[in-house]
Amino acid sequence: MSVFKNNSRPQTPTVRDGDQYARVINGLKHIYNSKIKPLETTYNFEGFHSSPLTNSDIEAKPIVLLIGQYSTGKTTFIRYLLDKAYPGEHIGVEPTTDRFVAVMHNSEERVIPGNAAAVNAELPFRGLNKFGQAFLSRFQVSQTNSPVLENMTIIDTPGILAGDKQRTERGYDFTQIIEWFSNRADLIILLFDSHKLDISNEFKLAINSLRGQEEKIRVILNKSDMVSQQQLMRVYGAMMWSLGKVVQTPEVMRVYLGSFWTEKPPNCFEDCRELLEAEQNDLLKDLRELRRNAAIRKINEIVKRARLARVHALIIGHLKKEMPSMFGKNKKQEKLLANLDKEFVKIQHKHHLPAGDFPNPERFRQNLSLYNMDKFKPLKEDIIARVDEALSVDLPRLMSEFPQGNPMLDEQQRNPFAGLESYDPQTGNVTEDFWTFAAVDRESYTGVFHQIGPRDGKISGSQIKPVLMESGLPNDILAQVWRLADWDNDGYMDLDEFAVAMHLIKAAQRNEPLPEKLPQSMMPGRKL
Repeated sequence: MSVFKNNSRPQTPTVRDGDQYARVINGLKHIYNSKIKPLETTYNFEGFHSSPLTNSDIEAKPIVLLIGQYSTGKTTFIRYLLDKAYPGEHIGVEPTTDRFVAVMHNSEERVIPGNAAAVNAELPFRGLNKFGQAFLSRFQVSQTNSPVLENMTIIDTPGILAGDKQRTERGYDFTQIIEWFSNRADLIILLFDSHKLDISNEFKLAINSLRGQEEKIRVILNKSDMVSQQQLMRVYGAMMWSLGKVVQTPEVMRVYLGSFWTEKPPNCFEDCRELLEAEQNDLLKDLRELRRNAAIRKINEIVKRARLARVHALIIGHLKKEMPSMFGKNKKQEKLLANLDKEFVKIQHKHHLPAGDFPNPERFRQNLSLYNMDKFKPLKEDIIARVDEALSVDLPRLMSEFPQGNPMLDEQQRNPFAGLESYDPQTGNVTEDFWTFAAVDRESYTGVFHQIGPRDGKISGSQIKPVLMESGLPNDILAQVWRLADWDNDGYMDLDEFAVAMHLIKAAQRNEPLPEKLPQSMMPGRKL
């Protein structure tokens, strides 16, 4: 809450850079709904793969999926990113998160139970209805006001335990849920604890369900500062060896070393601190770029989905054609099921398709055994033709309209001297470089901050109010400064927030209009 009465003047509108991305997403929705979805519904794609996408699915913010065994720091990692607690979180050394939690943005803090979330058309979770009450009672949406969540949704998963007992007592298929979320995720993070590198059976099944999503996967060796540098090298090697036995991929997975503490313990090692900070910055850069890459990822996912749906339709059409018109239908179906892999080869050769586009024969056979092949619909060339047009014309055209390069790239990353010259000497106005954290003279405000007397690294509104009032600015402007700088809205300021507040005061003293919303570039890197 602001410590100043908020009678601030109307703000100067800021130019938003999402219009071009919104146009791409709208085009993607039109292509999917008009050309790809009809194929899926005609040939029951949902029964074999996944339910049709809704507009909410396509419009959804980038999703980050966290997977790890218990006490690897998943919930603490989320709190580190948000720089605040979120509703319904639990942190402890024993298994504490017993449910899937979608952490999303909202101006008000609230928890939405799984059943309500799965029927809410504004949330991208309607497809979870098929997993039933046993799962939905273990799912919730936690909404909180955080600038980080304006650009992403984070999915926290239950800690994975060893043995079969945990699997049987869940009451739902954990692996299927992981697969559902991974298909929709833009980034999948596997967390390991530097003291617990074993991969349980359930964890292996979960990792195996991520096949085909390898480009999204990042691995974090968390709590890396709880071992010495020599031990860390051994732990890293052991983890890569364990992963190599589970993940069958020719590429080496990207592994980040990190220690994402909300409060650093006193017994941690400092001999690798510089390395850990560099690794953490690399990961946070990946997260910052999620929104930029979200639209192009969605196009890629729709292309993959359309190819899979097209092959699925060809399989269903082929099996329907092979069925006799009158007698011997049951025997023929049994024969087709038994020789499904050979039927796949026939379809592959007839339509000149790569083998990699076909589903797993055994898994497909299990689903297929539930259906009467004679009831399948015959192949319709016009529906296939529309999907072919989407793949060959519409989606490539949409990709070409996507903005090239990184238009949201921080000015500091484009220009190594960004922030050094924050004022135009001719006009006297601040330049674009001024609105970056690099331009904030943090060091010059450190002494003032510590003189105020912070507790637990923060100062309260009543403590900081006299310092801000020394600027001579009216209360409405100071109220606006407070609202912008206190970006986690907790009524306190840490050193970073205080330095940004003083930086904004400099702009206001030069009669510069303050932004309506604090630019992401003005927040330090670890807050994304």
